[in-house]
Amino acid sequence: MWLKSFVVASLLQASVVGAAHAAGPFGTIHVGNWNGGAYSNDSTGAFSHCAASTPYANGVTLLVGQDANNSWLLGFANPAFRFKKGENLAIDVTFDGQAEARLFGTALSEVMVSAILPTSVARALQKASLMVAVARGTPFQFSLTSTAPLVAAVTNCVTRVKADGLDKAGDFTKIAAKPQAAPDKQASPPAGGKAARTNSGTGFVVSASGHIVTNNHVINGCVGDIKGNLPGEATMVLRVVSNDANNDLALLQAPSTTTFRDFARIRDRSIRSGDSVVAIGFPYHGMLTSDFTVTTGIVSSLSGMRNDSRFLQISAPVQPGNSGGPLFDTTGQIVGVVTGKVDALRIAVATGNIPENINFAIKTGALRDFLDNSVVPYQTAEPKGEIKGELKTTDIAGNARPYTMLISCNGTEQADAKR
Repeated sequence: MWLKSFVVASLLQASVVGAAHAAGPFGTIHVGNWNGGAYSNDSTGAFSHCAASTPYANGVTLLVGQDANNSWLLGFANPAFRFKKGENLAIDVTFDGQAEARLFGTALSEVMVSAILPTSVARALQKASLMVAVARGTPFQFSLTSTAPLVAAVTNCVTRVKADGLDKAGDFTKIAAKPQAAPDKQASPPAGGKAARTNSGTGFVVSASGHIVTNNHVINGCVGDIKGNLPGEATMVLRVVSNDANNDLALLQAPSTTTFRDFARIRDRSIRSGDSVVAIGFPYHGMLTSDFTVTTGIVSSLSGMRNDSRFLQISAPVQPGNSGGPLFDTTGQIVGVVTGKVDALRIAVATGNIPENINFAIKTGALRDFLDNSVVPYQTAEPKGEIKGELKTTDIAGNARPYTMLISCNGTEQADAKR
């Protein structure tokens, strides 16, 4: 434990302000096994950086931080290291087996080395699930579980401390960020002033204890109770357990008195481009059917907009209200969380062409990281045999009925007086 606290307080601090010591942490960052907070320069008392670290079984403590100038920092510490203080060394890093990137590190002591990350490498770190770092011919492997929410928390820490100061430092893991998509709306308020609105979306149960997954943007801005309805059953009030605005995920909890006959199983293996998928949700609830709708399509791409590897691109049609709904493979296992569709009007204006069937879902890797961080039990399953294990779409929909839920709440918004 001494190594973790000492490294966070000295390694990243030294990379920013030389030999000065760091005070902190102020506030907290806690994401999975990552822990840290904000730090100040002991000599000046000024904010220096935000950072978090986690130890690995290979003996290395890995550190991720961002300084007051928004530069990203990656540090490695190990009592077995033997560096000469101040020496420079090359560190070659590879993320998920992609192209190798070379970093230039500086030894801050016998056991510590840090490097400033180029923007492209920082982005790769955020999205990757595995990093291999090689220094002096010795490779080290790091599972990068939870790095996307970690990077979001560290960024949130820097932004909030620069705006509010260290004396108001709190839990930087709770991020009040803009959602990735606008909440689904059923009604528009009259022009001028505040008015009530109804947000709706979809969620699905992932544990026998009644944990429910949906999109963060479905519940963002909710005022009062968040309600859940299984098809044909009574309304229940749901409690927010956790949320991740960066990956647009939220976890809700059903009342302890509620029992569920079944819950979703998450596919254990990656899906492939061209595989068939089924999306289930409650689009335009109140305008269309009160029951859920079922659409089918394929996985068009294994990445989203601008090659964002957290998302799948799918051709299954989705509409406002599908957000947060389950995306199934042909064996009825969860392969994604529906999150939105491409802005057809904006692309039409930019290109002169209207895009068709370009929709997105969050991959199960991000979903499982989120559930692990929230300490939620869930079940995974390997995809069944190619033809033997496939189900009819009607069977997938029927199996999903006991755990696919309409999510709704009331909110307020300031109407644009010019409209």
